[in-house]
Amino acid sequence: MSNAAPATEGPDRSDGPLHVAIIMDGNGRWAAARGLPRAEGHRRGVEALRRVVRAASELGILHLTIFSFSAENWSRPASEIGDLFGLLRRFIRNDLATLHRDGVRVRVIGERAGLEPDICALLNEAEELTRANTRLNLIVAFNYGSRQEIANAAQRLAREVAEGRRDPSSIDADALGQYLDAPDIPDPDLIIRTSGEQRLSNFLMWQAAYSELVFVPIHWPDFDKAALEGAIAEYARRERRFGGLAAKTGS
Repeated sequence: MSNAAPATEGPDRSDGPLHVAIIMDGNGRWAAARGLPRAEGHRRGVEALRRVVRAASELGILHLTIFSFSAENWSRPASEIGDLFGLLRRFIRNDLATLHRDGVRVRVIGERAGLEPDICALLNEAEELTRANTRLNLIVAFNYGSRQEIANAAQRLAREVAEGRRDPSSIDADALGQYLDAPDIPDPDLIIRTSGEQRLSNFLMWQAAYSELVFVPIHWPDFDKAALEGAIAEYARRERRFGGLAAKTGS
């Protein structure tokens, strides 16, 4: 109902990853394998995103980060970029109310300078409307590149040193981490990449230091709850040492 309060309580989260990040790859190859235009692959990719957001909430995932548009994607043909942006507009306009009703908080990381004003307005609207929701944090990496994110953090620290507000000796990993795009979000436990490619492609490189990486052969439009559960099962089989000798335990 339109007057219903957003959900704030989710299922038990004692087991499994609390933060899953996904590189949604393979829309174009999915379409090409079926003789369809790339735009149809992207459209079906949005349907997969809807399924996975719903599944993440059902599985007790607290943070879901998706790589929706990279800084390098600007090199694609203008028509394809236009299709991608059109899908983003429709996704926010059509799905934002549902996300809000379901207690999803939308966060956006990446560069907004230079984006079209209506895109910026939609991103801001999604963040503002859902700010108080707590069931699931959906972090959307849009016009995002990890190297640029780290460089921006370094610039902010350098500016503080130049202005005499920081001693260079105080700069450590924690200090830089506080100037990344979402410093309050814990690092991903699990990073999934679809379509069989095995690389991070400039995605969350700082945050991925101790993440488990799972590469699945499924193209993104075919990814669903079962595929997510399969990746989580693979994650559960691994012993996470965080650089130590024994697996880290605790909450």
